[in-house]
Amino acid sequence: MKTSFTFKKRFDPWILISTLALLCIGVIMSYSASAIIAMEKFGDHLFFLKRQLMWIGLGTFLMVAIMSFDYEDFKKVTLPFFAVSLILLILVFFPFLSKEVGGARRWLVFGPFSFQPSELVKITLVLYMAHTLSRKVDKLDDFTFGYLPNLIILGLVALLIAIQPDLGTAIVVTLVASMVYYVAGVRMKHIFYTLLFSLPLVTYAVLSTPYRKRRILAFLDPWGDPTDSGFQIIQSWFAIGRGGITGLGLGNGKQKLFYLPEPHTDFVFSVIGEELGFLGVLLVLICFTIFVWRGLRVALKTNDLYGRHLATGFSLLIGVQALINIGVVVGVLPTKGLPLPFISVGGSSMIVSMVSAAILLNVSNRMYLKGK
Repeated sequence: MKTSFTFKKRFDPWILISTLALLCIGVIMSYSASAIIAMEKFGDHLFFLKRQLMWIGLGTFLMVAIMSFDYEDFKKVTLPFFAVSLILLILVFFPFLSKEVGGARRWLVFGPFSFQPSELVKITLVLYMAHTLSRKVDKLDDFTFGYLPNLIILGLVALLIAIQPDLGTAIVVTLVASMVYYVAGVRMKHIFYTLLFSLPLVTYAVLSTPYRKRRILAFLDPWGDPTDSGFQIIQSWFAIGRGGITGLGLGNGKQKLFYLPEPHTDFVFSVIGEELGFLGVLLVLICFTIFVWRGLRVALKTNDLYGRHLATGFSLLIGVQALINIGVVVGVLPTKGLPLPFISVGGSSMIVSMVSAAILLNVSNRMYLKGK
């Protein structure tokens, strides 16, 4: 691959600053939220922190490597990478290669490590969409030749993820893809009818599964079952409510002490609210807002269609996931296990977040080199 940008780089500073800020918050809060659980389960209060730092180290290496290349070179590896990610999505259904947790089979196992292919496919799908949409710019108005082929690919990816089952991630990739389609120039009516057709399928997937139905009922009335289906959101409210303006202080949270389920992963935002208060919550929201705003600004100011689709896709990938996670934590969305980008403990999510930021920074480099 060419490294034409190796010696002259000027990445968007605000994307870089917001990424580093979120990573720093994540390191601090991942330890605060996980230390007691790590000590109880593994006899080592640093267990999750050490793993998180390891994943951040790997993510940093990948970021530096990705930012060293001209993003145009990504086109050469998009199709093989996307094909591999689809194969890995299928392999999770083979019991001898994967593990089942909570009735879901989402993880491939490699010795002491596990990996979620659904996280990898978020990256490769955006790369694939950016590549194909930029090549079909003159055919996007045509449903059969411009929109349908990508729709079939998206449907296959969403289906493979949904039957793991992981309906939340399937919804995320569908929403992000739909937004990228719209920005690329696909007719709004095609996107609208696709989402309209998908609605009954999502409704059936929810109502035909008892645990999903309980989550919807708990979302509508968490106090109707406060010790079971409504337990998570109620404990999250307690945590955020106790934090007030300035919080109880770092490490002084109470709800993480085996009251709040998954305080270091899905509900780490609740711990932030309790320990750092409204000011800590506001800082996180500002960082995500800056990341998405500057990412979309890069997309708007980039004349290259491929770069524009990449910037749009990866900005929204982070933004939509953050919005859904925070929405669940504060109770405006039904409970769903989605990590908070850059902050939640988890290797797969961390790598995806850092790679997304790296590709976004890579695109911003060309924008600055051209004096935008």
